[in-house]
Amino acid sequence: MSFYHQLFTSNFELVKNCTMRKILIPTDFSETSMNAIEYALELFKYDKCEFIIMNAFADEVYNNTMEMDREFFEEFKEKYRTSVENQLQKEVAIMLKRTSNPRHAYNFEARFGSIVDEANQIVERDNIDIVVMGTKGKTQDKDITFGSITLQVIKYVKCPVLAVPVGFHGAPPKNILFPTDYMVPFNRRALKLLSTMAKSFVANINMLFISEFKQRSHRQEDNRAFLDSCFNDNKVEFTQTPGKDITEGINKVLNEKEFDMLVMVNQRHSYLENILYHSTIEKIGLEIKIPFLVMNNLHR
Repeated sequence: MSFYHQLFTSNFELVKNCTMRKILIPTDFSETSMNAIEYALELFKYDKCEFIIMNAFADEVYNNTMEMDREFFEEFKEKYRTSVENQLQKEVAIMLKRTSNPRHAYNFEARFGSIVDEANQIVERDNIDIVVMGTKGKTQDKDITFGSITLQVIKYVKCPVLAVPVGFHGAPPKNILFPTDYMVPFNRRALKLLSTMAKSFVANINMLFISEFKQRSHRQEDNRAFLDSCFNDNKVEFTQTPGKDITEGINKVLNEKEFDMLVMVNQRHSYLENILYHSTIEKIGLEIKIPFLVMNNLHR
């Protein structure tokens, strides 16, 4: 067992019995993944956390063994697993070098499967609070907002997902934009996560309502009141701007004011579900250059 493996194992044993936040970070060992890891370390520096670094490597194995006999396939898979575990161990060692926070624990997992399936298994097994990852991996295309893997995780992993853009090196949030039409109910646990993050950095949460109608329905009023109660300990601003095109409205506000995190809810019949499920990656339209927190209101 290496020195760094002993070190982070001891650190894990030190805090494992405390109530802590569970954070899953899928990685492909790219610079973008490490950037997301560094952002997560800074974002949760005041919290007791267990960071689980995960790599799902089934696609890489299958793509390199299409004409290989089963016997050699199994051998190749186990060698590849060992290689992934070594890389994961190195990433944890880097994390330990960059922060010696005694409130943080680290673990890693090499998983033979798809990233969505494996992430969901860990989310369910460990009751994960949030998944943090880069918006794009090794293959980067400047013309798209999200890489295909990140989009899959946002759409199908049953947990809040924080996507950190390529090259984003900003400080933790001070001004958070939360667009909502107040039509869908909110998950109290996810709102608590956001409230705690915002409170840690004395961040302002701007609840943005984009609508051509000035008056809200009873459903909208009740959901707004629920939000207000959940953010009772935060600095919150409720604003409304006229308009029919929500994507255009969000982009306009992001361009006009300085925000350092965008938060949206993904639920059936929500605006975000519509653009994620019925648009191609190229047509999502949101111009996101800041961390994007997607709160999935899915049953866990």
